[in-house]
Amino acid sequence: MKLRFLGKNSTPGDSPTLYASDQDSYVIQGWKVFANDLLMRLDVPEGQTVIEVPPELFEHLTKDGHTTGEIKSFTAPIMLVTEQDTCILQGPEMTDPEALSQMRMPDYETCIEVPKSSITALLEENSGPDHLGPA
Repeated sequence: MKLRFLGKNSTPGDSPTLYASDQDSYVIQGWKVFANDLLMRLDVPEGQTVIEVPPELFEHLTKDGHTTGEIKSFTAPIMLVTEQDTCILQGPEMTDPEALSQMRMPDYETCIEVPKSSITALLEENSGPDHLGPA
C-alpha cells in the first residue's frame, strides 16, 4: 500500500498524522489509548485498536480535495470526544508492512485504516441524535 502524506499536528514529542492511501482509504496515526475508563466504554474486537487525535488533524483533508476538514458529524470511526476535545477513533490496526515502512511512529502511537467514505461522512451534517458524550 502506498501512502500520500496529507499533514500532521505536531508539538515536540507528539505527531498525529493523516495519510491518503492508494486503496481508497485514510490512514490515521494517533496516540494509543490505554485509559481503562475509555476502553471500557467501547467494544474493541480483535484486530482493531483505539487512537486519540486532535480534531484539527482532519483540516488536512483539504489537501485531498475536500472543501473543508471541519468535523460536523461525530460518528464512527469517531467513537468518543474527550473533555479535552480530542477524538477517540476505533478501527482496524494498520499491519501492511509497506505502509508502515513509510511512516515514522513512536512507540506510544499506532495507526488505523478507514475507508475514505467513513471520513467523508464526518464532514457532513448529521441530524440524528448525538450519542457521543464527553469521555
